[in-house]
Amino acid sequence: MESGTVLNNYRKTIIWLITVCMILGLTGCSAEGNGFRNFEQNGKIRVVTTIYPIYDFVQNIAGDRAEVINLVPAGTEPHDFELSTGDMRLMEQAEMLVYNGAGMEHFVPKTLKALSNEELTVVEAAVEIAPIQAEDGDLDPHTWLSISNAIRETEKIKDAFVELDGENAEFYEANFTVYKEKLEKLDTVYREELGRLPGDTIVVAHEAFGYLCQEYGLKQEAVEGLTADSEPEPAKMREIIDFCREKNIRVIFFEELDGSKVAEAIARETGAETMVLNPIEGLTAKQQEQGLDYIGLMEQNLTALKRALEVETW
Repeated sequence: MESGTVLNNYRKTIIWLITVCMILGLTGCSAEGNGFRNFEQNGKIRVVTTIYPIYDFVQNIAGDRAEVINLVPAGTEPHDFELSTGDMRLMEQAEMLVYNGAGMEHFVPKTLKALSNEELTVVEAAVEIAPIQAEDGDLDPHTWLSISNAIRETEKIKDAFVELDGENAEFYEANFTVYKEKLEKLDTVYREELGRLPGDTIVVAHEAFGYLCQEYGLKQEAVEGLTADSEPEPAKMREIIDFCREKNIRVIFFEELDGSKVAEAIARETGAETMVLNPIEGLTAKQQEQGLDYIGLMEQNLTALKRALEVETW
């Protein structure tokens, strides 16, 4: 009995070690040969972020004092993203991991349990933001589409850098002050521009704009829930088409990373036009080349919203 127990424990140990090695990418393969990203040995704080808005917030706070690597590549839908062994390797090297939370990054809880990096500072930027529940019961993770929430998340990130690198606290505080002023200016423009428009209802492909609508007194009518897992039911499509005709909706919004197929189908039936309303989950390669950032994308969203909400005067 004792020998059998020892053998079983040995087998379990071997299986556990193999699993850990696969997760952490420590199987003896060359990092360079597999295209793994690595931090440079430049003395900067090594930071991993999960999604684009968080990456942009961190860059504005940390400036050149941190090397920041974002996990989700340009043009990739974050809801479909899966970690690679290279990503795990990065987080083992990092000093800080910053993620949004609010249900956005499904992989984070399991990842944190698997990591052996005991020195890693973990920052959940949206942890203090009151959640919004979508009609399907899921929590809307797109907290940053409220500019006041973006300010809260950026402040949370700033506090983490101040705690980690107290010698440079004034640098992070100064960067936060400058960025906060830019965000507050953008928020003021949103309130002034949207407040003078006759419309207050937008039709969107996915129910991703709860925080934006709550912040600026708008209502969203969504074809689908928070993610595009399947084609919408014919009955739902008919319901949206009838709604658009009844409310004289002349713009159907879609998300760039998901495509415009559903929005175009509704537009054909109603005589509306289609436009992008960006949840800013990530950048396309083109947007990256153009140097667009969170503020620039929110400005584009404002232009699109104005087009949709002034239609009552067409």
